[in-house]
Amino acid sequence: MAKYRPNVAALVVRSDGKLLVCERIEVSGAWQFPQGGVDEGEAVEEALVREVEEEVGWEAEDYTIEKVKGGYRYDYPEEVRVKKASRKAQYVGQEQTYFLCRLRDGASEVDLTGEPREFEQAKWIDPGEFDLGWLPEFKRVVYQAVMEDFFGVNLGGESSR
Repeated sequence: MAKYRPNVAALVVRSDGKLLVCERIEVSGAWQFPQGGVDEGEAVEEALVREVEEEVGWEAEDYTIEKVKGGYRYDYPEEVRVKKASRKAQYVGQEQTYFLCRLRDGASEVDLTGEPREFEQAKWIDPGEFDLGWLPEFKRVVYQAVMEDFFGVNLGGESSR
C-alpha cells in the first residue's frame, strides 16, 4: 500500500484578512505556506506549533487555530522521489493537514532566520491573489482545494505563468 508522509501546513491570516506566503530559499519564485513533516509520535497540532515557530518565528500564543482540515494528498513525481533524503524516500507523497491560524494583534513580525532556514522572504496577500504558478505542478490540485475549502476562492486550473 502506498505510504504518505504526514505533513502540516499553516494558513496564517492577519486581522485585515491578508494571508502569509513565503518564498522558498532554494527556489526563487516558489511561494507557499509554512509547512513541514509530522515527527513520529507527534500530534498534528504539536507539529504545527513546532513548524510555525521554526519557519516564521511565532509561538503558539501568537495565533489561534480557527479551522482544521486534513486528508489533502499529493504524490511526488519520480524526479522528486529520487532526490528525497533516505528517510523520506519510503513515501510516495504527502498527506497534509491544514490549519487556519488567526495571528493575534501585537504578534511580532515574521522571522525567517530560524535554522535550518527555509524561506528567503515573506509577504501578505489577499487569498485570491495566490498564483498557482508559484507551485510545482504536482502540488497545484491540493492548493486549489485548500483555497476553496478555507477561503471560498476558486483559483481555477490555470496559472498566470
